[in-house]
Amino acid sequence: MYILGVWDGHESGAALIRDKEIIYAASEERFTRRKTELMFPVNAIKAALDYAKIKPEDVDIVSFTTTEFIKTLDRVFPAIKENYYQFRRRKILKPRPWDIRHSHWMKYLMTSIGVLPGGAFISKAQIARELGRLGFKNYKFDVVEHHVAHAATAAFTSGYNKSLVITLDGLGDGICASISILENGKLTRHKTISAYDSIGIFYEQITNILGMRELEDEGKIMAMADYSYPFDFKDNKFKDFFTVEGTSIKAKYNWFKQFDMIDRIAWQTPREQVAYMAQQLLEKVLTDFVGNAIDEFDIHDVVFAGGIFSNVKANMMLRKLDKLKHWYVFPHMGDGGMALGGALYTNYKEKGISGYKDFNAYLGNGYEEEETREVFKQEHGFEIQGESITESSKHAAELISDNNYLFWFQGRMEYGPRALGNRSILAPSGNEEVKDRLNLYVKKREWFQPFAPSLLEEECKRIFEYDDKGAPRYMTMAYESKPKMKDLLKAVVHIDGTGRPQAVGDENPAYRDLLKHLKNETGYGIMLNTSFNIHGEPIVMSPQDALRTMKLTKTRYMFINNLFVENKEGI
Repeated sequence: MYILGVWDGHESGAALIRDKEIIYAASEERFTRRKTELMFPVNAIKAALDYAKIKPEDVDIVSFTTTEFIKTLDRVFPAIKENYYQFRRRKILKPRPWDIRHSHWMKYLMTSIGVLPGGAFISKAQIARELGRLGFKNYKFDVVEHHVAHAATAAFTSGYNKSLVITLDGLGDGICASISILENGKLTRHKTISAYDSIGIFYEQITNILGMRELEDEGKIMAMADYSYPFDFKDNKFKDFFTVEGTSIKAKYNWFKQFDMIDRIAWQTPREQVAYMAQQLLEKVLTDFVGNAIDEFDIHDVVFAGGIFSNVKANMMLRKLDKLKHWYVFPHMGDGGMALGGALYTNYKEKGISGYKDFNAYLGNGYEEEETREVFKQEHGFEIQGESITESSKHAAELISDNNYLFWFQGRMEYGPRALGNRSILAPSGNEEVKDRLNLYVKKREWFQPFAPSLLEEECKRIFEYDDKGAPRYMTMAYESKPKMKDLLKAVVHIDGTGRPQAVGDENPAYRDLLKHLKNETGYGIMLNTSFNIHGEPIVMSPQDALRTMKLTKTRYMFINNLFVENKEGI
């Protein structure tokens, strides 16, 4: 039985599963090259079918999520969400002030309507129309509620037999959070929180008011917060915006008044302090909420999904809870994980499958050596030579240890927002000059955003304050670095000494081999790893994307699918 998961909202994408196998999953943005793409995932669906070597009529069930009013309206009138995309990503000139306020009032007014009768029927009709254009027929539909899909991603891929499953985001299908339990192969929901009490919406509003892109730049708020002077929570001007009582979160203001209150406070407060207050409030609410949930249900292995859990500093505070024994954050924790989440839950209902213990995030497109060579052989100024993956790992380690940065493109593309060693830019972990070059000439992003490290999993305790509560495979958790490692980590930790590591085990042999060679060269199996893209663009997918990025950034070295490419015009 083939089940196709489809998500056609923010970070749209597709996923394909068969029985206990996750065959393929990718976001549409990688194909259209529009970051956080929200249009129907035509390309991702085609790629999933191509990878499995099947036809549309071979798909038995199509699973999709979210039938709230605004999502249904978007499906009927896709121009609405395209206009919002252009506005949100600031691809248009700034509207007049009254237009900005009008847009936000309209957004929150429409979103607050939630799920209405007939929404699922209308959504099915619109999605069926899109699928019909691709040749789909004789399939069954399954509609999965938004936070059920989030819960499925975390619960079914964590490897835990029993876990407390917590989801939290801006909103979806009228709610912003849920608490479920996975036990004996059964996923049972116990609690939901209304979208009106969403701290995700609060953080989104903070992002917008501080001049950044909502649903995209929230990580910048987290990073900026550490540049404020610290102060006690009692002095936080947002401290009473939310309260936690048991496993309930309550907002003091409605969305409209909340936006106005934040705007007025931000008017007379430095932006670093605003960011600090928002991050401090988020951490307080999350730790109280999750801590109370652990107490109430007496389950100490906790798994998380939803966009809020992309905040690695808040995740760190959760990890530090004494009552939490083990944690797991699904790697595509935001709405980009909806396609896979819907498919996983449909498979659970149809076949009772609730565990994918061999899950990894390398689920996208891969490319052969000859296909890659064809892309580069017509280019002038590029020297290409074949290398085995073993030779490439050793060669790359030598270049990194000699204070170079390089592009690393191997195997299947990662699923999610993080580069995990298959579409990565690599550099030494302790060289600030190379880090600054990456920021200024390659990534072209804000100076206050930190880079992250990849390291051998056995190096975690040596370099970070590691506690064995969970393996940070997917860069979803922050850790404090050990003071004596300051020089080693200058390029990969934030101003407060925390880092967002990727612990590399046997799931990526070639990448692990590179780190082993680097340890032989330098004494430490660690390096800077950032996503292979220019800031504001999606991570590269294809050799063509890699070549374009190499030319635009004048990068000198790239290892790609058994080829070593040197750009003679590189710097």
